[in-house]
Amino acid sequence: MADSKGAAKSSGGKKGGVKDYKSLSGRTKAAIFLVSLGSDVSSEIMKHLREDEVEALTFEIARLETVEADFKDQVLEEFQELMNAQNFITTGGIDYARELLEKSLGSQKAIDIINRLTSSLQVRPFDAIRRQDPAHLLNFIQQEYPQTIALILAYLEPVKAAAILQNLPAEIQPEVSKRLATMDRTSPDVLREIERVLEKKLSTLSSEDYTAAGGTQAIVDILNVIDRTSEKAIIEALEEDDPDLAEEIKKRMFVFEDIVLLDDRSIQKVLREVDNADLAKALKNVDTEVQDKIFKNMSKRSSSMLREEMEFMGPVRLKDVEEIQQKIVSTIRRLEEAGEIVIARSGEDEMVV
Repeated sequence: MADSKGAAKSSGGKKGGVKDYKSLSGRTKAAIFLVSLGSDVSSEIMKHLREDEVEALTFEIARLETVEADFKDQVLEEFQELMNAQNFITTGGIDYARELLEKSLGSQKAIDIINRLTSSLQVRPFDAIRRQDPAHLLNFIQQEYPQTIALILAYLEPVKAAAILQNLPAEIQPEVSKRLATMDRTSPDVLREIERVLEKKLSTLSSEDYTAAGGTQAIVDILNVIDRTSEKAIIEALEEDDPDLAEEIKKRMFVFEDIVLLDDRSIQKVLREVDNADLAKALKNVDTEVQDKIFKNMSKRSSSMLREEMEFMGPVRLKDVEEIQQKIVSTIRRLEEAGEIVIARSGEDEMVV
């Protein structure tokens, strides 16, 4: 195995064995690019990268012992070409970008740049349409033929596609579903033509409507699926900057009904912290799934006594019930923060014991 010094030379200079610019990896090119910009500019760029990307680039930069001048020039030239191509795509689409690049760089070079850019950015059909609000998109496409609707849904995120499908007229839902299920391959030319026609129609619609986005629930949904370390850091920062907002977010991140996400051992720990009278009130207005989950983790005698207390309690103000439920949620969050229980949020890896 080559030593680190040899590896360093092989990454960025001809003397170490890399004699062809095309043989450089994308990561090595990125490292050369950052080195070429200087530490001040590079450090600003690094701030916008993910932690794993920073680590990978830092490692690659460390391996660069020397950078050949012609490699440096080619990296900067390639970066400029990709930036120009991206600007052309943003302005007028891929076909427009290819046409401009062909005029200035030639046909083959233009194809190479477009392929490299679209591959790295994963450009997919109906990009402009995918950015639309589902409600707006529904009004826009529901008059199209079922096969066209199916084609569009195939390129949307599942959640957005589901929201549209369930709100289509009932009489066309089965046909759209059938065409979506039996869809195989579609000619790129057909895709481009449909996309062109739809985007032209879309551009004629009023663009003055505001799209609903953001809000407390939006950040709650995101925090519920990111890693726990990031979640904790964000909440702690919000607590210092805006305590009221932080508290509102924490309240929404785990509602009482989410207790079904806890495993049996965790629920038993929670129950040891909760007064039975409070528990009886908290269970007054929840569905049977939540109640059954609680009863399942109690002894027969305790569950029987709890059922009796709920039965003979009488009417309870909704406000009081919600306060008790929030009190129990606070207990759950406290136990989670202490590492005594685990909340199995959506998107997290399963736990094994």
